Amino acid sequence: MNLNDYLKQAREGKYAIGHFNFSTEDVLKGIVEASRDAGALAVMVGTSEGEAGFVGMKEAAALVKAMREDFNYPIFLNADHYKSFEKCKEAIDVGYDSIIIDTSRLNLEENMAIAKQVVDYARSINPGISIEGELGYLKGSSEVQQKIEISSVDYSKPEEVAEFVAKTGVDRMAIVFGNIHGIVTDQEEKLDIGHFSRIVAVEPRPYYVLHGASGLKDEDVVASIKAGITNVHFNTELRVAYRNEIDKQFHEHPNETTPYKYLGPAVEEVKKLVAAKIHIFMGK
Repeated sequence: MNLNDYLKQAREGKYAIGHFNFSTEDVLKGIVEASRDAGALAVMVGTSEGEAGFVGMKEAAALVKAMREDFNYPIFLNADHYKSFEKCKEAIDVGYDSIIIDTSRLNLEENMAIAKQVVDYARSINPGISIEGELGYLKGSSEVQQKIEISSVDYSKPEEVAEFVAKTGVDRMAIVFGNIHGIVTDQEEKLDIGHFSRIVAVEPRPYYVLHGASGLKDEDVVASIKAGITNVHFNTELRVAYRNEIDKQFHEHPNETTPYKYLGPAVEEVKKLVAAKIHIFMGK
Protein backbone atom coordinates (compact mmCIF):
# COMPACT_ATOMS: atom_id res chain seq x y z
CA MET A 1 0.00 0.00 0.00
CA ASN A 2 1.21 3.50 -0.79
CA LEU A 3 0.49 6.69 1.16
CA ASN A 4 -2.66 7.50 -0.82
CA ASP A 5 -4.07 4.08 0.10
CA TYR A 6 -3.61 4.85 3.78
CA LEU A 7 -5.10 8.32 3.35
CA LYS A 8 -8.14 6.76 1.66
CA GLN A 9 -8.60 4.45 4.64
CA ALA A 10 -8.26 7.41 6.99
CA ARG A 11 -10.92 9.39 5.16
CA GLU A 12 -13.30 6.45 5.19
CA GLY A 13 -12.60 5.79 8.87
CA LYS A 14 -12.83 9.46 9.94
CA TYR A 15 -9.34 9.58 11.40
CA ALA A 16 -6.08 11.21 10.35
CA ILE A 17 -2.50 10.14 9.68
CA GLY A 18 0.10 12.11 11.63
CA HIS A 19 3.02 13.94 10.06
CA PHE A 20 6.05 14.81 12.20
CA ASN A 21 9.31 16.47 11.17
CA PHE A 22 12.82 15.33 12.03
CA SER A 23 16.39 16.41 11.41
CA THR A 24 18.21 13.77 13.49
CA GLU A 25 18.09 9.98 13.60
CA ASP A 26 17.15 9.83 17.28
CA VAL A 27 14.04 11.98 16.78
CA LEU A 28 13.03 9.98 13.69
CA LYS A 29 13.29 6.73 15.63
CA GLY A 30 11.31 8.18 18.52
CA ILE A 31 8.53 9.32 16.17
CA VAL A 32 8.31 5.91 14.54
CA GLU A 33 8.35 3.95 17.81
CA ALA A 34 5.72 6.19 19.40
CA SER A 35 3.43 6.07 16.35
CA ARG A 36 3.60 2.30 16.13
CA ASP A 37 3.09 1.77 19.85
CA ALA A 38 0.17 4.23 19.96
CA GLY A 39 -1.67 2.26 17.28
CA ALA A 40 -1.25 4.48 14.22
CA LEU A 41 -1.72 2.44 11.05
CA ALA A 42 1.04 4.45 9.35
CA VAL A 43 3.07 7.61 9.92
CA MET A 44 4.46 10.38 7.76
CA VAL A 45 7.85 11.84 8.63
CA GLY A 46 9.06 14.98 6.96
CA THR A 47 12.10 17.07 6.27
CA SER A 48 11.79 20.73 5.41
CA GLU A 49 14.37 22.10 3.00
CA GLY A 50 16.40 23.23 6.01
CA GLU A 51 16.10 19.89 7.79
CA ALA A 52 17.01 18.03 4.59
CA GLY A 53 20.03 20.27 4.21
CA PHE A 54 21.15 19.26 7.69
CA VAL A 55 20.49 15.51 7.63
CA GLY A 56 20.90 15.06 3.84
CA MET A 57 18.20 13.94 1.41
CA LYS A 58 19.85 10.63 0.55
CA GLU A 59 20.58 10.02 4.21
CA ALA A 60 16.96 10.76 5.20
CA ALA A 61 15.68 8.35 2.56
CA ALA A 62 18.14 5.66 3.70
CA LEU A 63 17.20 6.10 7.37
CA VAL A 64 13.50 5.78 6.64
CA LYS A 65 14.05 2.73 4.42
CA ALA A 66 16.09 1.03 7.15
CA MET A 67 13.53 1.77 9.86
CA ARG A 68 10.66 0.66 7.64
CA GLU A 69 12.38 -2.69 7.31
CA ASP A 70 13.52 -2.95 10.94
CA PHE A 71 10.12 -2.06 12.39
CA ASN A 72 8.06 -3.73 9.63
CA TYR A 73 5.88 -0.65 9.80
CA PRO A 74 4.55 1.78 7.13
CA ILE A 75 6.67 4.97 7.24
CA PHE A 76 6.36 7.55 4.47
CA LEU A 77 9.03 10.19 3.92
CA ASN A 78 7.74 13.60 2.89
CA ALA A 79 9.48 16.60 1.33
CA ASP A 80 7.85 19.26 3.49
CA HIS A 81 7.12 22.66 1.89
CA TYR A 82 9.66 22.47 -0.91
CA LYS A 83 9.64 25.74 -2.81
CA SER A 84 10.74 24.84 -6.33
CA PHE A 85 10.42 22.14 -8.96
CA GLU A 86 14.18 21.55 -8.76
CA LYS A 87 14.12 20.71 -5.03
CA CYS A 88 11.06 18.50 -5.49
CA LYS A 89 12.78 16.66 -8.34
CA GLU A 90 15.82 16.07 -6.14
CA ALA A 91 13.63 14.53 -3.42
CA ILE A 92 11.76 12.35 -5.92
CA ASP A 93 15.02 11.14 -7.43
CA VAL A 94 16.46 9.99 -4.09
CA GLY A 95 13.32 8.09 -3.10
CA TYR A 96 10.97 10.32 -1.10
CA ASP A 97 7.45 8.88 -0.89
CA SER A 98 5.65 12.20 -0.80
CA ILE A 99 6.17 15.79 -1.95
CA ILE A 100 4.65 19.09 -0.85
CA ILE A 101 5.23 21.67 -3.55
CA ASP A 102 4.58 24.94 -1.76
CA THR A 103 4.52 27.85 -4.17
CA SER A 104 1.52 29.39 -2.44
CA ARG A 105 3.40 32.70 -2.34
CA LEU A 106 2.92 32.96 -6.12
CA ASN A 107 -0.27 33.86 -7.97
CA LEU A 108 -2.73 31.08 -8.73
CA GLU A 109 -1.62 30.46 -12.33
CA GLU A 110 2.09 30.23 -11.42
CA ASN A 111 1.32 28.06 -8.40
CA MET A 112 -0.70 25.64 -10.51
CA ALA A 113 1.91 25.51 -13.29
CA ILE A 114 4.72 24.45 -10.93
CA ALA A 115 2.50 21.97 -9.08
CA LYS A 116 1.51 20.39 -12.40
CA GLN A 117 5.19 20.13 -13.37
CA VAL A 118 5.93 18.29 -10.10
CA VAL A 119 2.94 15.96 -10.51
CA ASP A 120 3.89 15.08 -14.09
CA TYR A 121 7.52 14.36 -13.18
CA ALA A 122 6.59 12.30 -10.11
CA ARG A 123 4.12 10.20 -12.11
CA SER A 124 6.81 9.51 -14.72
CA ILE A 125 9.16 8.17 -12.02
CA ASN A 126 6.77 6.44 -9.61
CA PRO A 127 2.96 6.65 -9.86
CA GLY A 128 2.73 5.80 -6.15
CA ILE A 129 4.29 9.07 -4.99
CA SER A 130 1.72 11.28 -3.27
CA ILE A 131 1.82 14.97 -4.25
CA GLU A 132 0.44 17.84 -2.22
CA GLY A 133 -0.26 21.38 -3.31
CA GLU A 134 -0.91 24.41 -1.12
CA LEU A 135 -3.32 27.27 -1.62
CA GLY A 136 -3.87 30.25 0.66
CA TYR A 137 -1.31 32.11 2.73
CA LEU A 138 -0.23 30.24 5.86
CA LYS A 139 1.39 32.78 8.15
CA GLY A 140 4.05 32.25 10.82
CA SER A 141 7.10 30.01 11.07
CA SER A 142 7.99 26.81 12.94
CA GLU A 143 8.96 28.51 16.20
CA VAL A 144 7.44 30.16 19.26
CA GLN A 145 6.03 33.57 18.34
CA GLN A 146 4.05 36.15 20.29
CA LYS A 147 1.26 37.02 17.88
CA ILE A 148 0.34 36.44 14.24
CA GLU A 149 -2.38 38.49 12.59
CA ILE A 150 -4.88 36.13 10.96
CA SER A 151 -7.41 37.30 8.39
CA SER A 152 -10.04 35.48 6.36
CA VAL A 153 -8.48 37.18 3.33
CA ASP A 154 -5.65 34.66 3.72
CA TYR A 155 -8.00 31.66 3.66
CA SER A 156 -8.06 29.25 0.73
CA LYS A 157 -10.98 30.01 -1.60
CA PRO A 158 -13.21 27.00 -2.41
CA GLU A 159 -13.49 27.75 -6.13
CA GLU A 160 -9.71 28.21 -6.43
CA VAL A 161 -9.09 24.91 -4.63
CA ALA A 162 -11.38 23.17 -7.12
CA GLU A 163 -9.54 24.76 -10.05
CA PHE A 164 -6.14 23.88 -8.55
CA VAL A 165 -7.05 20.20 -8.12
CA ALA A 166 -8.60 19.92 -11.59
CA LYS A 167 -5.65 21.51 -13.40
CA THR A 168 -2.75 19.95 -11.46
CA GLY A 169 -3.90 16.46 -10.48
CA VAL A 170 -2.47 16.70 -6.94
CA ASP A 171 -3.49 14.01 -4.46
CA ARG A 172 -3.54 16.23 -1.38
CA MET A 173 -4.33 19.85 -0.63
CA ALA A 174 -2.98 22.00 2.19
CA ILE A 175 -5.50 24.72 2.85
CA VAL A 176 -5.75 27.72 5.17
CA PHE A 177 -8.78 28.21 7.42
CA GLY A 178 -7.38 29.87 10.54
CA ASN A 179 -4.26 27.75 10.97
CA ILE A 180 -0.74 29.20 11.22
CA HIS A 181 2.78 27.82 11.38
CA GLY A 182 4.36 27.64 14.81
CA ILE A 183 3.05 28.51 18.28
CA VAL A 184 1.78 31.89 19.45
CA THR A 185 1.86 32.93 23.11
CA ASP A 186 -0.32 36.07 23.13
CA GLN A 187 -3.41 34.92 21.25
CA GLU A 188 -5.71 31.94 20.84
CA GLU A 189 -5.54 29.98 17.60
CA LYS A 190 -8.93 29.01 16.22
CA LEU A 191 -9.91 27.10 13.10
CA ASP A 192 -12.85 28.14 10.94
CA ILE A 193 -14.42 24.71 10.46
CA GLY A 194 -17.35 26.21 8.56
CA HIS A 195 -15.02 27.62 5.91
CA PHE A 196 -13.20 24.32 5.59
CA SER A 197 -16.52 22.49 5.17
CA ARG A 198 -17.40 24.83 2.29
CA ILE A 199 -14.11 23.90 0.59
CA VAL A 200 -14.86 20.16 0.94
CA ALA A 201 -18.40 20.66 -0.38
CA VAL A 202 -17.07 22.35 -3.53
CA GLU A 203 -14.09 20.01 -4.08
CA PRO A 204 -14.35 16.65 -2.24
CA ARG A 205 -11.69 14.71 -4.19
CA PRO A 206 -8.28 15.45 -2.62
CA TYR A 207 -7.05 14.38 0.79
CA TYR A 208 -7.07 17.53 2.89
CA VAL A 209 -4.12 18.41 5.12
CA LEU A 210 -3.97 20.54 8.26
CA HIS A 211 -0.64 22.34 8.57
CA GLY A 212 0.40 24.34 11.61
CA ALA A 213 -1.46 22.20 14.15
CA SER A 214 1.03 22.98 16.92
CA GLY A 215 -0.69 25.24 19.43
CA LEU A 216 -4.24 24.35 18.41
CA LYS A 217 -6.68 23.02 20.98
CA ASP A 218 -7.32 19.29 20.75
CA GLU A 219 -11.02 19.87 20.10
CA ASP A 220 -10.20 22.02 17.06
CA VAL A 221 -8.02 19.27 15.62
CA VAL A 222 -10.75 16.67 16.27
CA ALA A 223 -13.38 18.90 14.65
CA SER A 224 -11.22 19.36 11.56
CA ILE A 225 -10.78 15.59 11.20
CA LYS A 226 -14.53 15.04 11.51
CA ALA A 227 -14.99 17.67 8.78
CA GLY A 228 -12.61 15.90 6.40
CA ILE A 229 -8.96 16.44 7.33
CA THR A 230 -6.99 13.20 6.80
CA ASN A 231 -3.45 14.35 7.54
CA VAL A 232 -2.23 16.57 10.41
CA HIS A 233 1.21 18.18 10.68
CA PHE A 234 3.01 18.79 13.98
CA ASN A 235 6.52 20.16 14.20
CA THR A 236 7.05 23.11 16.54
CA GLU A 237 5.71 21.35 19.65
CA LEU A 238 8.15 18.49 19.05
CA ARG A 239 11.07 20.89 18.70
CA VAL A 240 10.12 22.66 21.92
CA ALA A 241 9.79 19.41 23.87
CA TYR A 242 13.12 18.11 22.56
CA ARG A 243 15.02 21.33 23.21
CA ASN A 244 13.51 21.92 26.68
CA GLU A 245 14.47 18.46 27.89
CA ILE A 246 18.03 18.88 26.60
CA ASP A 247 18.22 22.18 28.48
CA LYS A 248 16.97 20.42 31.61
CA GLN A 249 19.51 17.62 31.26
CA PHE A 250 22.39 20.08 30.81
CA HIS A 251 21.25 22.01 33.88
CA GLU A 252 20.91 18.90 36.04
CA HIS A 253 24.06 17.19 34.72
CA PRO A 254 26.47 19.98 33.70
CA ASN A 255 29.45 17.65 33.39
CA GLU A 256 27.72 15.02 31.23
CA THR A 257 29.38 14.57 27.83
CA THR A 258 27.82 11.30 26.61
CA PRO A 259 25.26 12.30 23.95
CA TYR A 260 22.80 9.45 24.41
CA LYS A 261 22.54 10.22 28.12
CA TYR A 262 21.09 13.68 27.49
CA LEU A 263 19.50 13.05 24.08
CA GLY A 264 17.73 9.90 25.26
CA PRO A 265 15.49 11.72 27.77
CA ALA A 266 14.75 14.38 25.14
CA VAL A 267 13.57 11.72 22.69
CA GLU A 268 11.35 10.25 25.41
CA GLU A 269 9.59 13.62 25.66
CA VAL A 270 9.11 13.62 21.89
CA LYS A 271 7.65 10.12 22.07
CA LYS A 272 5.15 11.13 24.77
CA LEU A 273 3.97 14.03 22.66
CA VAL A 274 3.71 11.98 19.45
CA ALA A 275 1.72 9.27 21.24
CA ALA A 276 -0.68 11.86 22.64
CA LYS A 277 -1.22 13.35 19.17
CA ILE A 278 -1.75 9.92 17.60
CA HIS A 279 -4.51 9.20 20.12
CA ILE A 280 -6.20 12.46 19.11
CA PHE A 281 -5.89 11.67 15.40
CA MET A 282 -7.28 8.17 15.88
CA GLY A 283 -10.17 9.38 18.04
CA LYS A 284 -9.05 7.37 21.06
